[in-house]
Amino acid sequence: MRLTYLEASVILIRHRGWIPWFGAAFEFGKAPLDFIARARAKHGPIFTVFAAGKRLTFVTLHEDFRTFFMSKDVDFEQAVQEPVHNTASISKESFYRFHPACNSLIKGRLTPGNISLLSNHLCEEFNHHLELLGSKGSDGLSDLVRSVMYPAVMSNLLGKCNSPGCPATVQEFKEKFRIYDEGFEYGSQLPDIFLGEWAKSKQWLLSLLDNMVINAEGNTSTEAGTKTLLQHLVTTITDKFLPNYGLLMLWASLANAIPITFWALAFILSDPSAYRTAMEQITAVFKNQGTERTAVTTAELQQLSYVKWCILEAIRLRAPGAITRRVVRPLRLQNYIIPPGDLLMVSPYWAHRNPKYFPDPEEFKPERWEKADLVKNVFLEGFVAFGGGRNQCPGRWYALMEMNMFVSLILYKYEFTLLDPLPNPSSLHLVGTQQPEGPCRVQYKHR
Repeated sequence: MRLTYLEASVILIRHRGWIPWFGAAFEFGKAPLDFIARARAKHGPIFTVFAAGKRLTFVTLHEDFRTFFMSKDVDFEQAVQEPVHNTASISKESFYRFHPACNSLIKGRLTPGNISLLSNHLCEEFNHHLELLGSKGSDGLSDLVRSVMYPAVMSNLLGKCNSPGCPATVQEFKEKFRIYDEGFEYGSQLPDIFLGEWAKSKQWLLSLLDNMVINAEGNTSTEAGTKTLLQHLVTTITDKFLPNYGLLMLWASLANAIPITFWALAFILSDPSAYRTAMEQITAVFKNQGTERTAVTTAELQQLSYVKWCILEAIRLRAPGAITRRVVRPLRLQNYIIPPGDLLMVSPYWAHRNPKYFPDPEEFKPERWEKADLVKNVFLEGFVAFGGGRNQCPGRWYALMEMNMFVSLILYKYEFTLLDPLPNPSSLHLVGTQQPEGPCRVQYKHR
């Protein structure tokens, strides 16, 4: 929720009352991530930002995170219902009725066991769209990643008939989705009337999802293993907002995993040691294959551990600025009582910079992930990018699989040279992956 309000105050919650600090709105709206760090240093581990009638209470101590994720006194759906209505035009009644089933569907279809049913097709799609890059060229790394991953992931999750089929349609989709994604935080808070271009992109995407739903409903495939995630969604959502849920699912599948893929590649390419180590492992795993139509099995993905470490380290460094719950009953944290109605906020971005859990927190150190038991899907302590509790990201295993596969394939097929230094992350985003502040162009040629 990137906020730009005319009036705001920060309140430090103490036993004896509230101490207001006025004049914070401009700072908070301009760079909310930097603001959070300064507010914590000045006011302590729990503080409240009051803006436009909403109280955003930030929790920054690791020992309080379990309460944030597990307490029955906080609620996920109440926290996100209004933003969902604003960004996808889903009614309050429909959201409360169908969100639990929708979440369970995605979680069930994208378990570590089930994603093996999707990986072969996704690999075929990646190979096809990587071939369209040609034998050599130059481009912004972010655009290059999008041009391959958007159509491949959409084909995999929504059906091949629903994937952009040529460069022109890919470009059109990239532009519409870019506008929608970049304005998502503003759109979650403000009426469409104030966001003309963003609102037009939302309507364009909703029309696209209308057609996708028609295609999904018309597909007569009955084998569970061959159904797309959209086809399963069609049988779950039974009201007029089905395309709207499809838009949310589309945004969730593209908005974070693809920019993280960009960051993982950018970190690897800007670090000669990481690039060398990643290539040694990738070459060892694919040594009996050529660079055309390279097959990647789930067993081979397990062997690509260093690439996965690089991806997780990129997620750690570029995690969402905040995840949210609504307090529904008085909640005790430390010595404070958080009142009902507050939006309770945890910042993975800053949690991942806690030197107690991540020494040298600003450094890209993939080897720190060697201590995690990734075979058993156990992350490092202090890592909260995917949330926690029953509302933990339901697509996290698919996202890790697709990123690991794509990064390995593109590095195996192409040799890259960075033309720009590693860009800094933008400090503007509270929702979603941090975007690059500047360009990151690359030259590439087929190996």
